[in-house]
Amino acid sequence: MKERTRDTARPPETLSPELLQEAAGRFGMLAATMRLHMVWVLAQGEQDVSSLAERVGGTVPAVSQHLAKLKLAGLVRSRREGRHQVYVVDDPHVAAIVAQMVAHLQGVPVEAVPVRGLGA
Repeated sequence: MKERTRDTARPPETLSPELLQEAAGRFGMLAATMRLHMVWVLAQGEQDVSSLAERVGGTVPAVSQHLAKLKLAGLVRSRREGRHQVYVVDDPHVAAIVAQMVAHLQGVPVEAVPVRGLGA
C-alpha cells in the first residue's frame, strides 16, 4: 500500500482517474459478502484461518483464498504465531468504513459498533 501525501486542510477539487480506480478496487474487495464479513471479524481482533473460517461460516480453503486477495489489496496483514498465520485488518480506515456501514444499517451510532484500533 503506497503512502499519499496531501493537504488535509481541504479536500481536492478533482479526483484523478488513478485514485478513483484504486478506490473502486478497494471497495470491490469488500463487495463480496464473505470478504466483508471477514474484514468485520478481523476488525474486532486477530484471528487465525481456522477460527476465522468458523466465525464466518466458510471453509478453510475458501477463507484462505479470500485472505490472499485481501492481503494483496493491502486490506489485511498477517504474522506467524507458532505454526499459525494470524490475520488482522491492516488499514484502520477500512475498519472504520465497515463499522460505519454496519452501524448505519443497524440504525445505531457508530460508537456503538465495537472496532479495535479506531481512535487510538
